Amino acid sequence: MNHPDPPIDYIARTHAWYGALGYPPYRYAHFDDVPFAPLGRPLAEATVALLTTAAPYRPELGDQGKDAPYNAAAKFYAVWSGDTAGAPDLRVSHVAVDRAHLSDDQNCWFPLPALKRAAAAGRIGAVSERFHGVPTNRSQRHTLEVDAPDVLARLREDRADAAVLVANCPVCHQSMTLVARVLEAAGIATVVVGAAKDVVEHVGAPRFLFSDVPLGNAAGLPGDVASQDLVVELALRLLADAVGPRTTVQTPLAWPVAGWKRDYMNLEALTPDEIARRRAENEAARATAGAVRAATLG
Repeated sequence: MNHPDPPIDYIARTHAWYGALGYPPYRYAHFDDVPFAPLGRPLAEATVALLTTAAPYRPELGDQGKDAPYNAAAKFYAVWSGDTAGAPDLRVSHVAVDRAHLSDDQNCWFPLPALKRAAAAGRIGAVSERFHGVPTNRSQRHTLEVDAPDVLARLREDRADAAVLVANCPVCHQSMTLVARVLEAAGIATVVVGAAKDVVEHVGAPRFLFSDVPLGNAAGLPGDVASQDLVVELALRLLADAVGPRTTVQTPLAWPVAGWKRDYMNLEALTPDEIARRRAENEAARATAGAVRAATLG
């Protein structure tokens, strides 16, 4: 399927948006050299782990549904793990995710059922007994020095041969790419699955599966099991077939709603009053996030 429209430049778009709100531009990580670890065993024998930036639903923290405004209280700032034998309820609570086009189908951002189907079909040896939540830390140093080594230790405990890392917001894409780099340097093959192509390629990913769809939907289209299975299949192929770093493959997914690229963080739609309101909301969210982070990390 052809994709005539270029991908959104998320770095430029978010810089312009937050610049209009009065904030300085965020500097994304960038590396020229990218580590690469070939898959150490045949895919049909490999144990594959799933990493997510989605947060476990906690009803006491308020509305975390697809139509809810950004909920900073629902964010997490430390790596956590869940049982892949269960059916967790995960939500996307991130700044700058495309909430206008976010689905209520969590398989769009957490493809555990599709990965299990791949294991049942013999495509992989097994899904690891745990999945792992990766924080969206704006501190690149914290991600590299604290979060990524924590994830690596957990994957080694799980005896994982490879990892599929699904990102949501722009900074999620940075966080997942930084973690992928650390895992690859330690010998664990990875594939980042996401929708912010410019962010992942700017940071430097070993393998990247790109879907040109709204943020929060990189693992498949809402209610479309075939597309969700396709994304997992393409991710697995990339794990097995990539021969070097910075390998990017684009899926054929096409978003069914026209105009979504135009709608995303469109400054032309904001009046001065709306900008002032958005800044006030953002300041309140920053205060909440700071309190959560301080309570978690000290």
